[in-house]
Amino acid sequence: MENSADGVYDVVILGGGSGGYSCALRATQLGLDVVLIEKGKLGGTCLHNGCIPTKALLHAGEVADELRRAESYGVRATFGGVDIAGVHEYKDGVIAGLYKGLQGTLKARKNLTLVEGEGRLVSPTEVEVGGVRYQGRQVVLATGSQPRSLPGLTIDGNRVISSDHALFLDRIPESAIILGGGVIGVEFASAWKSFGVDVTVVEGLPHLVPAEDVDISKSLERAFRKRKIKFELGSRFSGVEYTESGVRVSLENGKQIEAELLLVAVGRGPVSAGLGYEETGVAVERGHVVVDELLRTNLPTVSAVGDLIPTLQLAHVGFAEGILVAERLAGLPVTPIDYDGVARVTYCEPEIASVGLTEAKAKEVYGEDKVVVSKFNAGSTGKSKILKTAGDVKLVQVVDGPVVGLHMIGSRMSEQIGEAQLIFNWQALPSEVASLIHAHPTQTEALGEAHLALAGKPLHVHG
Repeated sequence: MENSADGVYDVVILGGGSGGYSCALRATQLGLDVVLIEKGKLGGTCLHNGCIPTKALLHAGEVADELRRAESYGVRATFGGVDIAGVHEYKDGVIAGLYKGLQGTLKARKNLTLVEGEGRLVSPTEVEVGGVRYQGRQVVLATGSQPRSLPGLTIDGNRVISSDHALFLDRIPESAIILGGGVIGVEFASAWKSFGVDVTVVEGLPHLVPAEDVDISKSLERAFRKRKIKFELGSRFSGVEYTESGVRVSLENGKQIEAELLLVAVGRGPVSAGLGYEETGVAVERGHVVVDELLRTNLPTVSAVGDLIPTLQLAHVGFAEGILVAERLAGLPVTPIDYDGVARVTYCEPEIASVGLTEAKAKEVYGEDKVVVSKFNAGSTGKSKILKTAGDVKLVQVVDGPVVGLHMIGSRMSEQIGEAQLIFNWQALPSEVASLIHAHPTQTEALGEAHLALAGKPLHVHG
């Protein structure tokens, strides 16, 4: 399907983040002629303002923490402090390398036209960029998300900042209040504490990382207390004012907290306003473009992917959605994404990794008496003792059936999520996983031990 003589492309993609560029790569691979439009840098939030830079900060923090406790391993080392300019140089070097690689991959595609500029949907088959219209047989919207705030709370980029500002902060504050105890909030709390910041997290719901299983949330709260990261739970924000040296945050319960700055981490909202979506007839609800299970909008020529639609805000979900749309537009058979089967990771210390249903959700779906739970103290394994980490593995199983939820917390648990994802998506029985021999000593042993216990043949479990 070549670009026809009348200048009509097979696919016009608006947005070059994870969802947009993965769609472009798969579509060109399948022989479609594609235009990819991006106003900023290819790679979007994940590469430039999200996953990659935050994980680089967290790793720098991990190195700082290891140096602080080097003597506990019998290693003589001196921690001389954190050079924030050096941290940014390291972080930016990682981003630059990945960015260069992505640009090279995209530019190598002969049937891909890259357009730099701010696009706007002007008809169900056209996107306009700087007065030039690009027409496609199909259009894919992939304009992503941006940091949210609360009504009446102005982000000034100085004392009241978003995660975007926090990634490029040229100093290490003495103290900080983080509004929001979700993924973004706890990751920054973790990194900043490692850099020596006095951190307080404010979360309106009863637990940190409220989307996770409640037992994992409680484990994280214990770990944060041990790390002296303060938090206020079930406390709603009511206002912020400037002080001589920083900010004073007021909570609805009457409490006030002072710090050098306030990081607003209350989530990310879709970028859809002013882009012509609603004017063109695309159905939008609360800023999100509405799609069906195959990511089609209400207009037959328009699809949407990534943070723009109300699915999990994860880069790897964007990749999967972009690929699904490309394959559907190329005429291949496609199946809807099972979002329960998507791996979810929070990279604070200790790390959280989960897939499938929480205990509460499983009981809601299958019934209170049809769910059985197994918990294993991941901190008791040999590798955890070596790493000096605590943690837990929690399994949720349907009685006499497969494991439908796996929830883990501890150092390096992000690297265990691959096996957990297979267990959930292949609907494995505990006995099937228990028969697999897990390498010793590794962090993945905890997953094996938890399944042994659930299969009725526990090994390293006391009483």
